[in-house]
Amino acid sequence: MTDLSAFPIATRWPASHPDRIQLYSFPTPNGVKVSIALEELGLPYEAHAVNIGKNESWTPEFLSLNPNGKIPAIIDPNGPGGKPIGLFESGAILLYLTDKTGKLIPADPTRRYETIQWVFFQMASVGPMFGQVGFFHKFAGREIADDYTIADISLLGWVRNLIGFYEARELVGFDDFPNVAKWLERGLARPAVQSGLNIPARG
Repeated sequence: MTDLSAFPIATRWPASHPDRIQLYSFPTPNGVKVSIALEELGLPYEAHAVNIGKNESWTPEFLSLNPNGKIPAIIDPNGPGGKPIGLFESGAILLYLTDKTGKLIPADPTRRYETIQWVFFQMASVGPMFGQVGFFHKFAGREIADDYTIADISLLGWVRNLIGFYEARELVGFDDFPNVAKWLERGLARPAVQSGLNIPARG
């Protein structure tokens, strides 16, 4: 049996399946990036709800894995060289999972880096700065990637929340950008996305 005792987070959120990837998250736009990716990739994993509304990401156990106190984070018991690895930052986790599986990212080096640039764009601009709606005014309607990749996954939760939870559909003129609406509709129709958006359960 895999031993996760080196990770203090496993004492607060014990693993029922320590041989699987352990996901510590909450269904926020950042959190669902990783749950959607795991669903899309079909990797065995175990989800643990870290309730950010109760400040559980600031507990000593969670901070032992991510000193920044933000979800999501993972432990892969079968990391590089067969050794466990703990990771935080959703973009880093997405890249790790694609490298682990060889899926959801183009093999061609040029297209690979084009995909990565959009993931970084999401991390640096779309997430933190969505209130400025720059993404829609400057980029809406363009093709982000030829294929469905982690770039799409990184953006789905944020665009969904913008017109849903944030109730900003009219504010950003969302209906003036039919290509974005079609992209969102295609993404949300994927079974893995539907599953990943609700993992872990809010409780």
